[in-house]
Amino acid sequence: MTAENSATGQMTIAVDPHRPAVRRGPARGVVLAGLGVLAFSLTFPSTVWGLESFGPWSLVALRSLLAALIAGCALLAGRVPVPGRCHWAGLAVVAGGVVVGFPLLTSLALQTSTSSHAAVVVGLLPLTTALFSALRTGSRPPHAFWIAALTGAAVVIAFTVQQSGGKLSGGDLYLFGALVVCAAGYTEGGRLAGVMPGWQVIGWALVLALPLAVAGAAVALPFEPVHLTARGVVGLVWVAVGSTFLGLYVWYRGMAEIGVPRASQLQLAQPLLTLVWSFLALGEEVSAAAPVAAVAVLVCIAVTQRAGRGAGRRTGAATPVRS
Repeated sequence: MTAENSATGQMTIAVDPHRPAVRRGPARGVVLAGLGVLAFSLTFPSTVWGLESFGPWSLVALRSLLAALIAGCALLAGRVPVPGRCHWAGLAVVAGGVVVGFPLLTSLALQTSTSSHAAVVVGLLPLTTALFSALRTGSRPPHAFWIAALTGAAVVIAFTVQQSGGKLSGGDLYLFGALVVCAAGYTEGGRLAGVMPGWQVIGWALVLALPLAVAGAAVALPFEPVHLTARGVVGLVWVAVGSTFLGLYVWYRGMAEIGVPRASQLQLAQPLLTLVWSFLALGEEVSAAAPVAAVAVLVCIAVTQRAGRGAGRRTGAATPVRS
């Protein structure tokens, strides 16, 4: 996102006004966003583990509840001021997209889809996020960026469809819905991370969703059977702490420093990473075409990052606040 293209206008920043903003190097932003992708790549296998102990509605409610408690404690410990009124609509989009919508829809999908098949939605997520960002912020990456992004998305889709035998499962509607709400949440979160620290973006979004999480847990737990297992508990803890809080924290910080379009294209590697974890953690088979697809995707990521740097130099990058 560039300062010229921001559609937010004058905004109140929910950080210490006496703390100066600093510019980070692009390499730091790539590393942070990459760590977020690594955390997200474990989400589907961990969700499958969590579904061994909890129903889909209970799992999502408990996931959000646990993450919100951690975020609330961190905000209280840091004595973070409440964000300005102008930010709450954006935080609601983040909460609805990445805290509630994506976890719920993917949990419902994973009842009938394998983790490797569900990775198809992540194959489309980078391109969808870049499109949402262009519409929301007015950013205009160069043609080389879009060509590489489309090529990378095509490679990932072809690979994941081949991996699933070319068949669409009954959970695909859930997955496509998850794709849309998550892209909206990523885009709005990336925008907000340009005016407040990334951990505060996800922290306040989780707090905003806390009443819904409490109500969801109270309603779902009595109706969905709970069979606690070690893998089920580990799965719940990871999706709450690793994917929802820590993963989104570094992800939004990375997006604030290198821009939403560039960061989103790093997620082209996420489906392939998910396939590796699905093989190791769940015993799902992985196609022999994985190395070829991995190399092709890495080439596309390199092109999008190079094109994104060129765009940043031409338009001027926004200066993120220090987290």
